[in-house]
Amino acid sequence: MVSLKTLEDYLRSKDNSKNFINCSEVPPICKSEPCMLGVDEAGRGPVLGPMVYGVAFCPLSQKAVLQSLGCADSKALTEDKRDEIFTKMLTESEPVQNVGWTAEIISPNYISNSMYRRAKHSLNEVSMNSAISLIKKVIEEGVNLAEIYVDTVGPPEKYQAKLLEIFPNIKITVAKKADSIYPIVSAASIVAKVTRDHALKVWSFKEGLDMDHTGFGSGYPGDPLTKKFIRDQVDNVFGYPLLVRFSWSTAELMLQEKAATCTFEDVEEVSPNKKAAGTKSISTFFSPKEDKRLRKRHKFFEERYLNVINAFE
Repeated sequence: MVSLKTLEDYLRSKDNSKNFINCSEVPPICKSEPCMLGVDEAGRGPVLGPMVYGVAFCPLSQKAVLQSLGCADSKALTEDKRDEIFTKMLTESEPVQNVGWTAEIISPNYISNSMYRRAKHSLNEVSMNSAISLIKKVIEEGVNLAEIYVDTVGPPEKYQAKLLEIFPNIKITVAKKADSIYPIVSAASIVAKVTRDHALKVWSFKEGLDMDHTGFGSGYPGDPLTKKFIRDQVDNVFGYPLLVRFSWSTAELMLQEKAATCTFEDVEEVSPNKKAAGTKSISTFFSPKEDKRLRKRHKFFEERYLNVINAFE
């Protein structure tokens, strides 16, 4: 991957209804020297589009590379500036040789299904699972991780304790606004935000809707274009395209107002040892019948005056 265009081509080639991963090559120095890794996300709050989790890693001895890239508080950076920094991470020799990254694109479809299933999976759980799987992936690829810095999801103490339990031999710091404190987290945040921005730009509607990203905006509920999309694109039966997170209250309220009412009956769960009323055991189909009534003889036998003389035992 050598440019934003190749990033877009890759994102365009993937099934946007499913989760998938994009990553750089691991710089050889990251396998030999102790490294730090940052974790952050983009798109946690929007009603439209994926949430992206990103990690970035580099040797502890190469902090200056992050500073020269301009990795600071990513939220204070413009979209153009984030694109510029990410392009440098893809193309300039010093970042390419010292900084690696991985991003997981978590589809809106997966988010909605997780939050709606019977054993509900909260957004915090989706987020933590993504972060943990990305860290594990980096370790499996041979990166010599010594320190991990994470922008918090929920209470920092609880999250940090969980990570320490999984990665006991690594120094772990979980903090609020970590992307404004630790440059490596800012680098991860830039990876996540740039990936999400371009995933929206190349979004293809499986439903056949002829619209590009200029028609639905940033995806945040306060965006006028997003509000218009949510209001105008309701299907009476099927609801919304897969771009929309059905589980967000913004979408739920509009569906209640404009879509057809649907009622699901609760099915009573039957314990394994208790048969539902009127249900026969499968063994009854193989048991001898007690009904002694004679069956009516077939017309074929009656016309030919054929009778059973001796039944085979």
